[in-house]
Amino acid sequence: MKKIIVSIACLLAFVACKQEKKETSEVTVEEVEVVQNEWEVLFDGTSLDQWKEFKTDGVSDAWKIEGDALVYTPPAEGEEKKNHDLVTKKEFTDFVLSLDWKISEAGNSGVFWGVSEDEQFGTGYQTGPEIQILDNDKHPDAKAGTTHQAGALYDMVSPAKDVTKPIGEWNTMVITVNHKEHVGSVTLNDTVMVTFPVANEEWNAMVAKSKFAGWEGFGKFTTGKIGLQDHGNVVAFRNIKIKQL
Repeated sequence: MKKIIVSIACLLAFVACKQEKKETSEVTVEEVEVVQNEWEVLFDGTSLDQWKEFKTDGVSDAWKIEGDALVYTPPAEGEEKKNHDLVTKKEFTDFVLSLDWKISEAGNSGVFWGVSEDEQFGTGYQTGPEIQILDNDKHPDAKAGTTHQAGALYDMVSPAKDVTKPIGEWNTMVITVNHKEHVGSVTLNDTVMVTFPVANEEWNAMVAKSKFAGWEGFGKFTTGKIGLQDHGNVVAFRNIKIKQL
């Protein structure tokens, strides 16, 4: 009789242990899902802790916080010329990126994703596909074709229309990249500008028809850094946040 009681007690303890592990596992999954559904602030106007310049450990004086904005100003003539692309310290795979941008007159810049800092690459655009930021009225790139205009997937997919605000005003842009569903999109000022395939044969065919055909590494990194481009013109960003999918 004593042996039976002991066996029942052991069985109950085993079941309780399994139930505890199950509940712990379920809580962990729920916590992960909550984190994935939350926005992570990359820049709120107070700190550059989430950023660094491409292949360096810090941020130069070319990037400064002015009010609630992050502003890039090209170094004066005569100073050492180098690229000042800004990249996140963290890497991302599937995400929704939201930010505001403001370009200077006749200015040019862009936002990258999938940026690699491998030794063989010298700038963000060598690996990272770019969503164009441009003064469509006065920058010559706008005349090179619609795939070079603001909101375009640069040199690959043209924007649906020109919805940019006048120079000096803020534009709100949302970039979605989802490798799991092989699709990406860009919304500018509440208008869907482009949709495009991601990480599949359609993507490869699109790249093959662009200026990036044959570029080793371009668009190849499904996990990489977000980048803000130094194109030699004054550009400002604010309210930068990202949500992982």
